[in-house]
Amino acid sequence: MKKVKFIFMVLTMMFAVSATAQVTELANAKEWPDNNGKHINAHGGGVIKYGDKYYWYGENRPLRGFTTEVGVEVFSSTDLLNWTDEGVALAVSEEKGADIERGCIMERPKVVYNEKTKKFVMLFHLELKGRGYEAARVGFAVSDSPTGPFKFIRSLRPNPGVWPADFTKKDIKAAKKLDPEKYKEWWTPEWRKAVKKGLLLARDVPGGQMSRDMTVYIDEDGKAYHIYSAEENLTINIAELTDDFLGYTGKYVRVAPGGQNEAPTIFKHEDKYWLICSGCTGWDPNMGRMFWAESIMGPWTQVGNPFVGDGPTMEVRSRRGFETKIWNADKSFGTQGTYILKLGEGKFIFMADMWNPRSLALSRHIWLPIEFEADGTPVIRWKDTFTGLGGVEK
Repeated sequence: MKKVKFIFMVLTMMFAVSATAQVTELANAKEWPDNNGKHINAHGGGVIKYGDKYYWYGENRPLRGFTTEVGVEVFSSTDLLNWTDEGVALAVSEEKGADIERGCIMERPKVVYNEKTKKFVMLFHLELKGRGYEAARVGFAVSDSPTGPFKFIRSLRPNPGVWPADFTKKDIKAAKKLDPEKYKEWWTPEWRKAVKKGLLLARDVPGGQMSRDMTVYIDEDGKAYHIYSAEENLTINIAELTDDFLGYTGKYVRVAPGGQNEAPTIFKHEDKYWLICSGCTGWDPNMGRMFWAESIMGPWTQVGNPFVGDGPTMEVRSRRGFETKIWNADKSFGTQGTYILKLGEGKFIFMADMWNPRSLALSRHIWLPIEFEADGTPVIRWKDTFTGLGGVEK
């Protein structure tokens, strides 16, 4: 019995040592352990710096299934490599019928600090329990601390009754005249033209625009913007938030209407804003899209795929067993972007998820540097390792 107890103690100590071992580099596409030795469960999220720490907020995903059973998790770090699980920043509600009732879908949480109110504000994509992706709302929550607990405020669809800032009276009149009955067949040339002119936009104006995949961006002047997929994931909207970041000023624009973009990420380098999105292919990766503008309110110009070169070679499980796949630039290295983290002047990290629909909790985190061509165009190349504040190695 004593021998068994001794072996058990040794094994326990070995586990404790391995669980708390320091991470010296992130191996992209591999598991990334937190302070408890568990793969970091913070998907679709974003990172902020407050004081001398970074805070990473993300979806606490289940090992099986797709609905939200826990809420939004938060981790802290001083080196961007070793992360401490700070617990649930925003928990699901046990109240039946509540917007964030357990079993809803909470995705892509983003937290920003408001210098005026001294509050941490969280925005996230919310789908109501049992309604699939029908609700298409944005949720708001606030906290006095970066680790929470965040208090849920409300959910809504942005800008009800408001037309885009770049829509003239003539544009509004033309959009209102579009008859949905004439465009029941999607993907036809006529339907695409109607979408660009405002077919779905006009449909949603009374109740507010749909809001799914999203991010939040604070500009150099302190103004904050909610950037999200609208119009059945066909159009990206950029909407200005109020000074407290808890509502909308009514000023918003559409980017690439009908272009079928989601997973928006944004940054500014020198005098240009850059928007990197993915296409809409469910959990499967696709070719990235990139846009630029001199003003965050546009006009935006599409310039192609920011991913360049070969990506990782991986063993992927399929119905026929395991097969080797090479995730190249035409599949965004097997990833979907979630956030762009600024580390310093001209230094940015593209954060992405390598989704595993068999177990979303085990989806891999990919952090890659954004590099710049001679003409200033951003490009993303595959690197095997991320080494923290020093950037990405090879």
